[in-house]
Amino acid sequence: MRQTKLFEGKTTGDAPGIRAPLAERMRPRSLDEFVGQTHLLGPGRILDRLLKTGRFQSFIFWGPPGCGKTTLAHLLAGRTDAHLIALSAVMAGTREIRSAVEEARSVWAREKRRTWLFMDEIHRLNKAQQDTLLPHVENGTLLLLGATTENPSFEVIRPLLSRAKVLVLEPLEEEGLRTLVRRALEDPERGLGGFPARLTDEAEALLFSATGGDARVVLNALEVAVLTTPPLAGEPTRVVDLEAIRESLQSRAVHYDKGGEEHFNLISALHKSLRGSDPDASLYWLARMLQGGEDPLYIARRLVRMASEDVGLADPFALVQAIHAVRSYELLGSPEGDLALAQAVVYLSLAPKSNAVDVAFGRAREAAAKTGAAPVPFHIRNAPTRLMKELGYGSGYRFPHDDPEGWVPESYLPDGLSGSVFYEPTVRGWEGKCRPFLDQRREKARKAAKERSSEG
Repeated sequence: MRQTKLFEGKTTGDAPGIRAPLAERMRPRSLDEFVGQTHLLGPGRILDRLLKTGRFQSFIFWGPPGCGKTTLAHLLAGRTDAHLIALSAVMAGTREIRSAVEEARSVWAREKRRTWLFMDEIHRLNKAQQDTLLPHVENGTLLLLGATTENPSFEVIRPLLSRAKVLVLEPLEEEGLRTLVRRALEDPERGLGGFPARLTDEAEALLFSATGGDARVVLNALEVAVLTTPPLAGEPTRVVDLEAIRESLQSRAVHYDKGGEEHFNLISALHKSLRGSDPDASLYWLARMLQGGEDPLYIARRLVRMASEDVGLADPFALVQAIHAVRSYELLGSPEGDLALAQAVVYLSLAPKSNAVDVAFGRAREAAAKTGAAPVPFHIRNAPTRLMKELGYGSGYRFPHDDPEGWVPESYLPDGLSGSVFYEPTVRGWEGKCRPFLDQRREKARKAAKERSSEG
């Protein structure tokens, strides 16, 4: 197995049109050139400390695209006296992993040097491939440098995850992106120094705001904008304006993964915005999910859940709205049905909130789990046969509809649970209206139970 070189095949003497993209050409050649991730590389931070002591362990770099995971892994490996094998999980399988292990053993036997295995897109390795890798990371044959855009806790098996420290990389901030752009515009060898250019303030603002901290997108859009902007008349300088950057970026895909962490992040954001009664944030997260390709019916089903969990009986019509949103989308589909989802989102946001039913049901479940063998009181048992009537089934039951009030003070819980209160309505919305009525009846029922107990 041959070692992959970081900038292999990228010559600087080629014409700009056939060279690698600008983002590849401008990859940092040393840690001094690396931009961002100061929470890992700054003085006294974990990677700085490990570089100074030379004590390394296996790492998994987790972060969004264009934040420097691959570059940082190569640069760290280059700072140590170790062999480097670079693979991509997109193309590597069990055979390549085993070949890397044999190469690592050979290098150790011949040179007494350890081996870094850089595995790009490590989340794409299946369980069997990760199982193949595991024992060699565990016994130190390989030091793993994994890179992934996906949450490792979802994609990497737990035994391998426990043997590699996960380091979280962050999107580049505006200051870092500005540094990269300046370098690219000034560098005549790898960058765009041969094409003198400057960005207008509006163009720069759009370039940084629309790319989500993705250095790769920034640099590649910059290259297109510069090379497609003609110089000013009589001057060599190209002025890259807002329209040039907008055309170079085109439409940026919304960051979303229906099967991964972002799916859960966004539905959580929508749910918490609804619970917090913020219709603006709720509509934003709804739009983010729809634009990211989420199944609208999944969102609709979650709205039904939210209507019961967070609005509850503070506004009984919230559940009606949510159910209607499901039905409306089933009838109309997108984009017309999206509006029904938006209507339900706004209604749920503005509705008074109560989780009293959710809390009460939780209490009832807990009581049921502890008293699952408690017999049903005789007076509320059914008595379909003569024998059951003779045994007392249904004896003493009072039919509420025969009472002028349509209600009688009675206990319907098993012995030992009589008088238990699970549901405690809030003072908000419809619940606030029914609470005094419920409190009054519960008090009458307690008094009646006390009287029956004293008579017995």
